[in-house]
Amino acid sequence: MRIGFGYDSHRLVEERRLILGGVEIPAEMGLIGHSDADVLLHALCDAILGAIGEGDIGGHFPDSDPAYKDISSRELLIRVKELAARRGYIVNNADATLVLERPRLKEYIPAMVANIADFLAVEAGRVNVKASTNEGMGFIGRGEGVAAFAVVTLKSSRDL
Repeated sequence: MRIGFGYDSHRLVEERRLILGGVEIPAEMGLIGHSDADVLLHALCDAILGAIGEGDIGGHFPDSDPAYKDISSRELLIRVKELAARRGYIVNNADATLVLERPRLKEYIPAMVANIADFLAVEAGRVNVKASTNEGMGFIGRGEGVAAFAVVTLKSSRDL
């Protein structure tokens, strides 16, 4: 068994879509980044990469490479999952927390869970997504950005 931890944050700006967990959320502002800036999927990528000792998302998909400009983070997560599989590991479970002041995400979380389970090829019961605010503190509290934390466990595919 392997455990990995991931973190990501992006700034909120006007005229960008807000995509979290592969779900487009209606909002006045969206996240800026080289890809679609889905902080939740990026944190999951980093957690998986950490669990297999393969660095971080920036090392695999650098923002200096035009091939990744505006790429869907869904594609990045699937590629990371496939890398883990080539190393002999599959995702056992994933737990993540989004931190933002608004919009409220409660109604979108089931779709995020379903997407992540699909992208990782696991049962939805092995994925958990939570949302929290920062109680008005820091860059998140001021509405300047969104952060995500993720923990994954991987199991050896040889144990199946």
